[in-house]
Amino acid sequence: MQAIIEKRCADLLQKAVENSTTDIHIKPDSSCYSVAFRSFQHLRQVTTIPFDLGDRMIAYFKYLSLLDMSEKRKPQTGSFHLPINQTSYYFRISTLPSVLTRESIVIRIIPDEAAQSIHHLAAFRDSARLLEKLAEAPQGLILLTGPTGCGKSTTLYSLLKHCAETLNRNIITLEDPVERKNHAMLQIQVNEKAGLSYAAGLKAILRHDPDIIMIGEIRDADTALIAIRAALTGHLVFSTIHARHSVGCLHRLFDLGISYEDMAQTLIAISAQRIIPVFPEIGHEKTAYRALYEILHGERLDDALQSAKDRKAYALPEFLTFGGQIREGVKIGAIEPSYAVKTDNTL
Repeated sequence: MQAIIEKRCADLLQKAVENSTTDIHIKPDSSCYSVAFRSFQHLRQVTTIPFDLGDRMIAYFKYLSLLDMSEKRKPQTGSFHLPINQTSYYFRISTLPSVLTRESIVIRIIPDEAAQSIHHLAAFRDSARLLEKLAEAPQGLILLTGPTGCGKSTTLYSLLKHCAETLNRNIITLEDPVERKNHAMLQIQVNEKAGLSYAAGLKAILRHDPDIIMIGEIRDADTALIAIRAALTGHLVFSTIHARHSVGCLHRLFDLGISYEDMAQTLIAISAQRIIPVFPEIGHEKTAYRALYEILHGERLDDALQSAKDRKAYALPEFLTFGGQIREGVKIGAIEPSYAVKTDNTL
């Protein structure tokens, strides 16, 4: 029976990888587990699993992640590595108890590969050049924002690769957990049980002579304050945060207790992003996917901060918004027109 469970789990992971899935959702319903794949921000159900089989598969994923298999009443997070089709993948799992007395599990799929150039990721070269230029700042805070699965972490590691290899900067990361291992930087994983919190980790990092500090994700008020303090010490800080768009990120920071004065002192840029399909490259049949960036910086960032402080609405010029860039991309034949039709009202 154990061999069957292992095979079913391996088959599920392989199917997800082959479908370019970023997250696997296994959720209990009234009569079975439903399995859904998230790909490029779209969640679709792919199959169902009987309760007894699903319970064993979840237990096996927890075993691989070194989690407490008997604990089903508390949330748990962990990770494991497995090769799929001769490529190494990193799987990060999160479990949650449900009112149905069964657990829900989400598995994030991350290819264990070297970071790609930002020029390969971006839909437009101007955006890639601007992000690289902003990353050359000596100090301040650069935030990446966007919905789950939009590629924030991929862009983040790409910019850090540029800073480490091209600018020769000393980079230290503080992550929970470390998503992608990179030998070009010193990576530290938060471990609350061992006394290594975000606050304790930052104190240790500041004594280690960093040029750049990367904080994996701003999730709460404490982490937001830590990111601001790190930027105020004269270091360049990168992080990610969940917000609807670049301007909305300012309101999100304010909700987390960051004053507009501190934002003005530290923020260099806020880059929101989406994943869009572009026309296939020559020699490739499949549609390629690239990142579209809505970058708030410079005078426009100052104007947006002042508007937020005065409780007034602020909007970027049309040509800098997602919608404006998509229309321009369709016009010059870089972006598939079907994407603009389906998403123009939702961006």
